[in-house]
Amino acid sequence: MLDKDKLNSVQNNSIERAPSGNFSHSEIAKFDKLADSWWDPNGKYKTALEFNRARVEYFIDQICIHYGRDPHNSASLKGLHILDVGCGGGLVCESLAKAGATVVGIDVSEMSVEVAKRHALKSLLNIEYRHEHVQHTSTTDVNRYDVVINAEVIEHVPNQKELVKQCSQLCKVDGCVIMATLNRTINSYFIGIVGAEYIMRYLPIGTHHWQAFVTPLELNRMASTAGLNFVTEIGMAYSLFNKTWHMTPNLGVNYVQVYKRLASV
Repeated sequence: MLDKDKLNSVQNNSIERAPSGNFSHSEIAKFDKLADSWWDPNGKYKTALEFNRARVEYFIDQICIHYGRDPHNSASLKGLHILDVGCGGGLVCESLAKAGATVVGIDVSEMSVEVAKRHALKSLLNIEYRHEHVQHTSTTDVNRYDVVINAEVIEHVPNQKELVKQCSQLCKVDGCVIMATLNRTINSYFIGIVGAEYIMRYLPIGTHHWQAFVTPLELNRMASTAGLNFVTEIGMAYSLFNKTWHMTPNLGVNYVQVYKRLASV
């Protein structure tokens, strides 16, 4: 946490670069429209906020297992450098920073980065946000991070294999890489697209393209090629009864995979 007299230094903790490379302009435009609404707990995206709560709890648990930390310690991630690739409005970054980590968030959406920066100031959190593409980061920050997180990003980029490779390169040897996405199944089409976008409306229509979803096996193969060793995986499911997300062994819709970076790629 930050004292108010340190806010000016936090405001400068952002690097603006014009991103270029492995991303889609139409995908960026979608998330520009989302950015201002992401942090409203009573807004139309409150289900997405609950989704983030559940997945971040799992992220922190897995990072603590990887590094032999106590997840119940309020500063369980202290001393760890973590990169969030495709940070959006900073939902993952803030939770990690509150747990003591030194956090960098990057995104190709300038509006999302600005929303994340403003909310970090409001939350008195020291998080470095950069308007840049992981392709640039992977050439400047190789082997820098203890943990690299790529959550719900891979289904929005044209070259998925390259994205996984870049995330691997950014992670230290023996470090932890966490990837989360949607499985390409019939269930994911009806739940992740029809349900989330057309019925429940907690995501805008057109947010996802089912053909771009990645199966766990496909992601595992990309990760293995990129020098990552599979550790564990888990699914996520939504309960209509109590309107909460929870972890499940079923990988049919949303899922998370955890990897360890090997010494050689």
